[in-house]
Amino acid sequence: MDAEELITKYAAGERDFTAILLCEANLSRIDLSGANFSEAILSLTNMSGTNLSNANMRKAKLNVARLSGANLHKANLSGAILNVANLIRADLSEAKLVEATLIRSELIRANLSSANLTGANLSEADLREATLREANLEQADLSGAHLRGAFLTAANLERANLHRADLSRADLRGVNLCNAELRQANLSQANLSGADLRGANLRWADLSGANLTGADLDEARLSGANLYGANLSNVNLLNATLVHADLTQANLIHADWVGADLTGAALTGAKIYAVSRFDVKADDITCDWVDLSPNGDRSHIQRFTPEESQRFFNATPPTVQIIVDRPLDPDANFVLAATYRQIARQYPALNHPPSIEVNSRRTIISFRIEQDEQLFPTAFVAIIPFSDAAFTQKNLITLIKMIQPQSGNNLGVRVSNMVVQLNVALTKTMRKIGEMKIQPIRLDREPMSSFFQSPTQTVLANSSAETLMIHYHPDFGRNLTNLPGVNKTSISPAIKAQRFTTPPLNTVIEFVKSFYQLGE
Repeated sequence: MDAEELITKYAAGERDFTAILLCEANLSRIDLSGANFSEAILSLTNMSGTNLSNANMRKAKLNVARLSGANLHKANLSGAILNVANLIRADLSEAKLVEATLIRSELIRANLSSANLTGANLSEADLREATLREANLEQADLSGAHLRGAFLTAANLERANLHRADLSRADLRGVNLCNAELRQANLSQANLSGADLRGANLRWADLSGANLTGADLDEARLSGANLYGANLSNVNLLNATLVHADLTQANLIHADWVGADLTGAALTGAKIYAVSRFDVKADDITCDWVDLSPNGDRSHIQRFTPEESQRFFNATPPTVQIIVDRPLDPDANFVLAATYRQIARQYPALNHPPSIEVNSRRTIISFRIEQDEQLFPTAFVAIIPFSDAAFTQKNLITLIKMIQPQSGNNLGVRVSNMVVQLNVALTKTMRKIGEMKIQPIRLDREPMSSFFQSPTQTVLANSSAETLMIHYHPDFGRNLTNLPGVNKTSISPAIKAQRFTTPPLNTVIEFVKSFYQLGE
């Protein structure tokens, strides 16, 4: 059958051309919509501008075929072979290309929106500026493919192979690249905001200047990746591997990288406001300075020596620890949880519940916080449920007053500014507590547990692992509540009479100076 005979039969209403052999024929700019070319051999055939919408071309051979500008809307090309085919500006929207082979095919500016390319082989294909919005490319082979400037919004590329692919300046918003292979891929200036990159392999990928705002990179592998100037704000980098990655001047504001491995990474100039420095591995990093300003405008620059940068990025979480000289019983546990719940509703800074460790003798209540500056206000609020509250709070105020710049203690400018900030934060907290309304928790049975009248210690630990004792009840360790004839009411006079020896001035100053490794 030649081209003229096929056209005649189609015009007469025939649609079944299964397995025909028609190589090097000219079928350009004609209407063949809905025709059945399954298993047909159409290599080198010219179908430029041809209407093949809804055509069945399953397992057809179209090697080096010319299909530029062709209408293949909703065509079935599953299992078809289109190696080195010319599909420039072709309309393949909603087409089926499951396990099709398009090695080195030309798809420049082609429309593949909502097309199904599951398992397709597009290695080294030219898809520059192609539209693949909501296309399904799960497990597709796009190794070495050219996708510069392509539109892949909300496309599914789960487990796809994009090794060495060029995706520079591509629109990948909301794309699914979960467990995708992206080694040495070029993603410079690409828009990956909201993308799912969980478990993706991005080793040695170029992501310089890329927009990854809100992307999910949980357990992604980014060793050796170039993230220079990339926007990683609000990104999930939990347990990600960033060994020797270049994060120079990257925007990491509000990023979450707990459990990440940053060994050997470059972080000079990174914007890390509201980024936890805890539970990350950051050995041998390179970092001369970071931007700690909320807007990334360099209004708060922190400079480091090599030793200081290692300490800064290998910090321990600041902790407020209340040690109660009595084991926690079920009634006390209920009251404690209910009281902290009331406090958190009125004082959001305490909205994370504490960890509680109970042994046969004592209870340790630990509040883990994100910033050293929150230590004093958090301790001021956390002690509220206990009878020791008034004394602990008084001690906190005393310690802050001890180190006020006007006290003649020769504080440097930076430490003085920090002390002023601490004083302001504590004053605001005191005002907030004065406005709080905490309803007493009543139990069905009495007497109430004496847990909250027990002696306590309050200890602060900052991000440099320096500790400061805020309160120590003089009867702590004597376990008065278990002595015969002693009850919660008889403890009150002992509490009222307690005294606390404040730490030496230099101890308090050094504790505050170690916030963010402050020095002059």
